[in-house]
Amino acid sequence: MDSVEIVAGGGAALAELDGDVRGARFLLALTHGAGGGIGSPDLLAVRDAALDLGALVARVVQPYRVRGARAPGSAVRQDEAWAEIITALRRVAPRVPVVQGGRSNGARVTCRTAAGVGAAAVVALAFPLHPPGDRGKSRADELLQARDAGIPVLVINGERDPFGVPDKKYADRLAVIPGETHALKGRASVIRAVVTQWLPTALGLPTAPGQTAAPGQAAEI
Repeated sequence: MDSVEIVAGGGAALAELDGDVRGARFLLALTHGAGGGIGSPDLLAVRDAALDLGALVARVVQPYRVRGARAPGSAVRQDEAWAEIITALRRVAPRVPVVQGGRSNGARVTCRTAAGVGAAAVVALAFPLHPPGDRGKSRADELLQARDAGIPVLVINGERDPFGVPDKKYADRLAVIPGETHALKGRASVIRAVVTQWLPTALGLPTAPGQTAAPGQAAEI
């Protein structure tokens, strides 16, 4: 694993790289939620699924977290910084499709910026559909920014997420994990299997054999 510093408009970001740069079939850029880190079980499960499929994976610590802040601040500035990060990562792995994903706030960023950076697909983990207890403030329009641009979106949420679970109409595939909350700390094997099933179809890659989710572990729609 290599660490790379990326200087963006919002400051320095850090990317942990896993996989073979020269032989990468696609680049996957993953990022954390607000106040979180890049070692969460759900992000690691997506990383492992992508590595099995031949990806170069970059788990990105955004500039505000490198500075020690817990809140991302302006969404506009956050999105601008993310676009600069993707531009820099493309130089590491040129001429391959870019998939981007994240958990919670990171899922929002990757959905909002997908069209602008030319992403081939988005993986949204624990997408926070609304603030807890306030269903009237829906963020479904952020999911639609990717879908309306023709970019396939996979959403994986816990059944008991207090931030809500998006409707299936907002995603190409929605996987709801029974018993899981917003943290998505358990069932890493289920998350890994769902991603392994979905990404080859989204990117037009051959399906990896033997990677399936056990019945009842995730309600896929």
